[in-house]
Amino acid sequence: MSESEINPRRARQLVEAKFDPRMKTYVYVGGSLFCVITIVGILLLPFWLIFGKIYIQKYFDHLFCELTTRALHFRKGVWFKTERTIPLDKIQDLTFREGPVLRYFGLSSLYIETAGQSAQSTADMTLTGIMDAHKFREMVMDQRDEVTNVSSGSSSQPASENQTSELIPLLNSIHDTLKKMEKKL
Repeated sequence: MSESEINPRRARQLVEAKFDPRMKTYVYVGGSLFCVITIVGILLLPFWLIFGKIYIQKYFDHLFCELTTRALHFRKGVWFKTERTIPLDKIQDLTFREGPVLRYFGLSSLYIETAGQSAQSTADMTLTGIMDAHKFREMVMDQRDEVTNVSSGSSSQPASENQTSELIPLLNSIHDTLKKMEKKL
């Protein structure tokens, strides 16, 4: 018996995003330019040129992003690890961006904005280098719409007989209390 048969409310993986290998070149070149531009970076440039590719490969190997039936999960990092889970019903928008440098490397970024995010802050999460980013964005938005339609549809359902029969004594008690209060006034 599978896990989803045992617990039907458990989130099921829909798709795992794949990251474009060209992202490694993008990060390596970006790190090299940063080292050249900054004073401290010039001292670190030889180390970056020697060990940068090893670090970037490990970083790339640790990138993970998946869309489940209820959330978007993301992990990254080698030394400083980050793991985020964003419920789909909290996602307001996925913004697709391609700057000139990203376009040169054939990459793009998805900026995920969530409910409750302040207007001055940046995106809640950024995914750079996802292969077929447009398709992934559409899949996330479609699943988000499905989740929000199900959750909003369930609250408009009429109360079941059990719920109604449990509420009647409570409502009668409230009614009696209000009548007593009215008599005292």
